[in-house]
Amino acid sequence: MASVSTYLNFQEKTEEAFLFYQSIFGGEFMGGIMRMGDAPVMEGMPPLAEKDKNLVMHVALPILAGHVLMGTDCVGSWGMTATPGNNMSINLSPDTRVETERIFNALSEGGKVTMELQDMFWGDYFGSFVDRYGISWMVNCAEKK
Repeated sequence: MASVSTYLNFQEKTEEAFLFYQSIFGGEFMGGIMRMGDAPVMEGMPPLAEKDKNLVMHVALPILAGHVLMGTDCVGSWGMTATPGNNMSINLSPDTRVETERIFNALSEGGKVTMELQDMFWGDYFGSFVDRYGISWMVNCAEKK
């Protein structure tokens, strides 16, 4: 089922922030907390410093009316910083790859693609971009080829 969620980026404070949000909204993290050290090394990415392996790669918390807050840490040793403008994305999860491509191509036109649509190690079809108005978007489709 298609859904929309909010994806938050923190400067190495995601776990702290999400424990705070959980204390307010209750509930459990969907699938637990995935750590940076849990992910396979991706081609072209710098090695992960030992101190960064416990940072949050992904966490998801249902809050109200089916809406889900998701989050990740910006890895400072990789030169990533969370600043106003890149600290939040709208995450779209269309039902099909065809719809994923339509939305991705239409919304990213005139903007800047930050990650081309591609099959990812977690099994989904994913891409990200900043639209022509400076809004960050992520598109993630679970439909397999």
